[in-house]
Amino acid sequence: MSKRKLAQWVEDHGLVFEELARQIWERPEVAYEERFAAETQKSVLRAAGFRITEAVGGIPTAFIAEAGKGKPVIGIIGEFDALPGLSQQVSAVYLPAAADGPGHGCGHNLLGAAGVEAAIAVGVRLAEEGLSGRIRYYGCPAEEVLSGKTFMAREGVFGDLDAALTWHPGTANLALVGKTSALTSVEFRFAGKPSHAGAAPHLGRSALDAVELMNVGANYLREHVPEGSRIHYVITNGGSVPNIVPEKANVWYFLRGNDRALVDDLQERLIKVAKGAAMMTETEVDWAVKAGAYDFLPNETLIDLLFRQKDDAGIFAFSDEESAWAASLAESLDREALRQAADFYERAGISASGPLPVGFGRWKSSSGLGGSTDLGDVSWIAPVGTISTTCAPIGVQLHTWQATAAFGSSIGLKGMHYAAKLMGLAVYELLTDGGDTLSKAKAEFRTATGGRIYKPAIPPETRPPVRG
Repeated sequence: MSKRKLAQWVEDHGLVFEELARQIWERPEVAYEERFAAETQKSVLRAAGFRITEAVGGIPTAFIAEAGKGKPVIGIIGEFDALPGLSQQVSAVYLPAAADGPGHGCGHNLLGAAGVEAAIAVGVRLAEEGLSGRIRYYGCPAEEVLSGKTFMAREGVFGDLDAALTWHPGTANLALVGKTSALTSVEFRFAGKPSHAGAAPHLGRSALDAVELMNVGANYLREHVPEGSRIHYVITNGGSVPNIVPEKANVWYFLRGNDRALVDDLQERLIKVAKGAAMMTETEVDWAVKAGAYDFLPNETLIDLLFRQKDDAGIFAFSDEESAWAASLAESLDREALRQAADFYERAGISASGPLPVGFGRWKSSSGLGGSTDLGDVSWIAPVGTISTTCAPIGVQLHTWQATAAFGSSIGLKGMHYAAKLMGLAVYELLTDGGDTLSKAKAEFRTATGGRIYKPAIPPETRPPVRG
């Protein structure tokens, strides 16, 4: 009966959270600049009676909102940062809202709004039924640069959680059990000696030469790293003009691997490459770690808990008009990407007869998911379950203009409400089943971590890159 009340509450109050998601989508803000998104979410939570803790981890846009009292403490993880260069209107053709502007190509406008929606729905049940326990919403900035939650975790704000749930907008309703890669983001800064490149090049020592030699060494390193390792880089400063031997040059690396220890080892080897490049060019080098995220440990107990809420979440469907628009958007997609997506969903047990799957699948990956997320840090502190829902047509890739368009449409909003129901219902079950599911999730967590204690990978001296 109470589960039905929770699901009905989400349906009855949906317009509030649609407006929240739309406002954040219409005013996209990139990592560490999400002031409007954070304040708008806090305003909705504060009006619902939640207690707010501001500026968590030294980040003005990070916050915690809590309702209830006692144990257990269940967290819902939310995000709200956008991506640069992905501005787009709700259109099936490329039509930026602002030239070169940011856009919600990863759907964090929906991700955070659904988290707020689910948290408030649970808060209502806590108050009306007098249940013991706390629901806590985490407003997490800067997921796209893989560091917001790492600063929050370093401050210990996830330490007393019994469990946490989250979700991500996707192209199907899917319970995906899979690890992500651990990651280190590190920038190397070379300093040389400027000189006239035409008249006196022998007097100069090129920092750009050092960067290029380092990149050559890193590319040779690729052959001698464990399976699953990834090394990516961009040159962030290559000098000023060609006729001056570059005095300063920087290169920014992402290092990925199957676990935190592997990436730490990879970083040490890359530092040796950088030192070698500096020696060859008679330059100096230093480096700064910008982010250090753990591999994500999926908790099957919590993922299955989210999956089985589909039976109580009600009907999930799209209109003929939404399906037609989705088909039009899909016309802009790569045919091979469409085929691969359809094949995957078929293996996951999802019927994909149209562009918007409404069934629910479950898939366990044996090889890992390749990408990285700062949610991994949370998963090494407490059990974490996550799920995705249909918010865009099959074949749409995250971090594209097509994704921005879909996540601003009614399709994205319907997927958001569905996710809010799934999370809210799952939290309610955790609070009312006598602790059985939590006990099982914690036992699985202890096995997965092997007793290893979380130690922040981001150094103590690294501060959040907050402007102003």
